[in-house]
Amino acid sequence: MNPKPADPFDLEFEAEDEFTDAPRDDPWAPAPAAGAAEEDPFADLPPNRESATDPFDPPPEEPATAALNPVHEMIAGAEAAFGEASLPRITVHMFCALPETAAVLERAAADRRMERGSVTIEMGGLQAAVATYQNLATPSLVVVECVDPAQQLLAELDRLAEVCDPGTKVVVIGAANDITLYRELMRRGVSEYMVPPFAPLQAVQIFTGLYADPSAPFIGRQIAFCGAKGGVGASTLAHNVAHAITERLATNAILVDLDLPFGTAGLDFNQDPLQGIADALSQPDRLDSVLMERMMARCGERLSLFAAPATLEQDYDVSVEAYEEVTQKIRSSAPFVVLDLPHLWSAWTRKILLSSDDLVIVATPDLASLRNAKNMIDLVRRARPNDAPPRLVLNQVGVPGRPEIPIKDFGAALDLTPSMVLPFDAKLFGQASNNGQMISEVGPKSKAAEAIDQLAQLISRRDPPAPQKTSLLANLFKRK
Repeated sequence: MNPKPADPFDLEFEAEDEFTDAPRDDPWAPAPAAGAAEEDPFADLPPNRESATDPFDPPPEEPATAALNPVHEMIAGAEAAFGEASLPRITVHMFCALPETAAVLERAAADRRMERGSVTIEMGGLQAAVATYQNLATPSLVVVECVDPAQQLLAELDRLAEVCDPGTKVVVIGAANDITLYRELMRRGVSEYMVPPFAPLQAVQIFTGLYADPSAPFIGRQIAFCGAKGGVGASTLAHNVAHAITERLATNAILVDLDLPFGTAGLDFNQDPLQGIADALSQPDRLDSVLMERMMARCGERLSLFAAPATLEQDYDVSVEAYEEVTQKIRSSAPFVVLDLPHLWSAWTRKILLSSDDLVIVATPDLASLRNAKNMIDLVRRARPNDAPPRLVLNQVGVPGRPEIPIKDFGAALDLTPSMVLPFDAKLFGQASNNGQMISEVGPKSKAAEAIDQLAQLISRRDPPAPQKTSLLANLFKRK
């Protein structure tokens, strides 16, 4: 096979290192510097040489086997991510040398952030990739694993460069935790170098990070509220949590009411905007930051509202793609986006539930809520194996005269501890609803207001700002 004229890995990396003495016939390397030594820097390189200050070493206190199923690491990583990027609609080929690596990459490929990509995983490692692309065009992303020593790894990469199309990104998985090898791979144009053991979520972040848009790097965190059945108070909690995120935690947020015919966000905030989320869904391709500002209502200094039309004069036949496009654009406008989902099951509600960064399921302590909540939680756990489980909120606990499932038994049946338990308080919630106010405005010292603030803090992973200290002179001037 004749070499292709363009070098797909030449990114003109100009790091100063000892590899400038590469021969001129190397398709990966620039011309050698004058007076450079002729010896191969990898001639005496052990295959597993490690440095005491090697940034690629895993933490010493964690065993290698634990990284293949690091539930605590995955949850911490998901919580640390402010908002995750997703893989575009590309083709990805992965060639693994070890079955353990293939198992981790299979779990990564099943992640919700990778669902738009077409991923194929094969065994054989780097040599299989070279053989495959002799008569086949390379895809957008190629992931290859090689457990050979550094010198042989570079030789195989040279062969891959000869059959690789321009524009293809290459991620290498190797066995040597060596900064010298890493620099040489970067100089040759490799997009990323990974060393096992690594978790599926780490692989997902690397793959999606290769295609992050530098012109729009910001992605807000999407939080979806869904009721296990109708009338459990999911909308009320979604509105109050969004208000608490902005008022108590001093962070901008957008509340989106997706219950188009019966949404109550406008009533709860005493707003009656002329435009709202229905207008955005009707023209998703035209939605930009300017149009978005016109369609949203301001409910405070930091909270914006995409209200539902709450009218039955029209049918709302909106495609799944429109919901996906609109919610993705809204996420680029605020650090937090709270979605108030209606109690119905359709293709678009399923899509939003599985694509949200956080999912809050609101239920009451009865049998119907228990059954529905279990179905939803089981679905989410299967579809999102690398994410933290949904948050469960038990609302309206302690209704007089109503038989209830004990909280402990409810959580045990779902294998999930409730994040919040709200006691039944008809007067407080009824007054807030009729006045178009939030719980913190009607009863700022109530247990419900404190619980909502705690839930907002858990979801946002932020602490409330410290109160500003005022001097005695400032108080005197204020009194005047």
